[in-house]
Parts: sequence; structure tokens; C-alpha cells
Amino acid sequence: MNDMTDSLWTALTHIVTFNPDLVEIVLLSLRVSLSATLLSCLIGLIIGATIAVSRFRGRSLVIVLMNSLMGLPPVVVGLFVYLNLSRSGPFGWLGFLYTPTAMIIAQTILITPIVAALSRQILEDIYEEYREQFESLSLTKSMRTGAILWDGRYSLITVALAGFGRSTAEVGAVIIVGGNIEHLTRVMTTAIALETSKGNLQMAMALGLVLLCISLSINILVSSLRLTATRLGYA
Repeated sequence: MNDMTDSLWTALTHIVTFNPDLVEIVLLSLRVSLSATLLSCLIGLIIGATIAVSRFRGRSLVIVLMNSLMGLPPVVVGLFVYLNLSRSGPFGWLGFLYTPTAMIIAQTILITPIVAALSRQILEDIYEEYREQFESLSLTKSMRTGAILWDGRYSLITVALAGFGRSTAEVGAVIIVGGNIEHLTRVMTTAIALETSKGNLQMAMALGLVLLCISLSINILVSSLRLTATRLGYA
């Protein structure tokens, strides 16, 4: 019990004193996760909005596929990205393997289906509500897409936050394509796994506490945005 207390105290000391190694790992984690989330939203929101306002043969199959891809196994995505970015792969000449860029690519592939599927459902509900009005105004598909994206902006922010939360907790894919290299590709989740295996529980606990705080902050933001949207009549 004393060892656990001492480890927790040391972990808190690392956080309060801004331990350089801890800060470096946290900042890299945030950079990778935020970049992947931004790219996922740029791609996923367009896909979700396009499908929400479109009616075509095979649409139901596309929606089922999108929903299925939300459960992509991270290690499979990591392997896929690794094979493509390795020296013998088609994109090996880029030299992205074992860099933060490779980690961003892997996380983007994981998060995009989540953003696309969740946003599609939200935007489709909005579209059905305004569909007759859009038709009466003879709005083009792009104008309809822009209108529902704006109307659902609060709910879509919660989708983005959900994607960001998913990316910060990712370990399987990033450790395959990033390699967990010190001062280069070591993020919070991979560092926690490494430090625990080394018996350095103080640093592992410090990183775990920071990760928990980030997760808690995301949940608070999501709840606040939903409450704000409800009060303003957007949800």
C-alpha cells in the first residue's frame, strides 16, 4: 500500500513539476490525435453529409458498411498502414514509417468511419426535417449539404470530440506504425504500456492520470455542448 501511495505521489509530482519527458509525450500525443481528428472530420463529415442528402441504389449497403467500419480492429489498420509504408510497400519511398505522420495516417483511418457514420445519422435526421422545404426552394445538393452541416454544428462538434477521444486512447495501430521510439513517436498510450513493463509505475501513473483528465474533459465538453444545443433548440 505504501509503494502504491509513493508511486502516486511521485506521479503527481511529475505532473505538477512538468516533467520534461512527460510534457514531451503528452504534447506529441495531442499533436497526433488532433491532426488525425481534423483530417477525419474533413473526410468523414463530407462523406456523412453526402450520403445523408443522397438517394441511390445500394445506399443501405453503404450505410451498413460504414457502420461496420466503426469497429475496425486497430491492429489490422496498423498492419495495413505498415505494409503500405514499409520499404517494400507502394508508399515506402515517402519514408513515413516510424514517424508521427504514419501514426496520424493510421488514426485517421480508424476515426474517419466513426465520424462518417455518426454524422450521417445526425445529418439525415436534420435533412428529413427540412426536406420538403429544400425541395420547395429548389436548392442544389451542395446547398442542402451546407445547410444541414450548419444546422447540426453543435451535434457535429460532439462527433468530433468522440473521434478525438477515440484517437487519444489508441495503442494497437500507433505502436505498429510508430514503433514507440523515444523522443520521436512515443505517445501516452504506448508509453504507459512500456513504462509498466519496465516497472516504472510512477511515470506510467502520471501519464495515466493525464490521459484520464483528457478523457474527463472531453466528456464534460460533450455534455456541455449537448446541453447548449438543447437549450438553443438544435437538439
